[in-house]
Order: sequence, then C-alpha cells, then structure tokens
Amino acid sequence: MAIYGLTLLSACMFVGVMLGDILGKVVGVEANVGGVGFAMLFLILVSDYLLEHDKLSLKAQSGIKFWSMMYIPVVVAMTARQNVVAAVKGGPMAILCGVLAVIVAFAFVPIISKIGEKGTPLPGKDQGKEA
Repeated sequence: MAIYGLTLLSACMFVGVMLGDILGKVVGVEANVGGVGFAMLFLILVSDYLLEHDKLSLKAQSGIKFWSMMYIPVVVAMTARQNVVAAVKGGPMAILCGVLAVIVAFAFVPIISKIGEKGTPLPGKDQGKEA
C-alpha cells in the first residue's frame, strides 16, 4: 500500500525535530524540546496552504489525514521515553513549566472555541434512529 503525503510529513518532521533540538540546546536541556509539536504545526500550516492553492492531490490529502490520526499514539510513545524522574529531580523549574503550560492551554480553550462558524450539532441518541 502506498502512503501518499509522506514526503510532506517527512519534511515537516525533519524541520520540527531540528528546531526542537536547537530549542533544547538554547534552553540548556540535552533533549528535543517540542520537535513533534513543531512538526505537526508545520504540517497543518503547509497542508492548509497547499489546499488553498489546489496543490495537494486527494491521495496526498488522505495520506496526511492518516498520519494526522497517528499523532496521538506517536506522541504517547515518544513521551514514554522521557525521563520524568530526572526532570522533577532537576528542580522546581520543570514542575513550574508543566503547570504553566497546562494553565496556558486551558486559558486558550475559550478563545479557540470562538474561532470559525457555528456548526450543526451532532444528533442525540434518539434523533439519529429511525422509528
């Protein structure tokens, strides 16, 4: 089975991991800091740009959709490798960064939810069934 869109995904992953490594060195951590997140952000931005300009085939779109659905398992597998105990022993800065990241993420939920048009609500349990 051919996986379409893999070149775009690979390029975004390469740039994201490279940026995460550079950010890790700047911060003083000997690890990749946010590389997968940067890669997914680049993938979203580049694929959106290509879609707007009709440069992305339907096969490539389906391939990118497939890899986008694989994002969560990949991130879980990558974070399982992180040494959380060493980060916590490293000082309160790791805990403070984690808590601040969660607070910022929660603060952005209402802002992001207001973006875009109102959609049609999903049918309830009884609405989707035929009599």
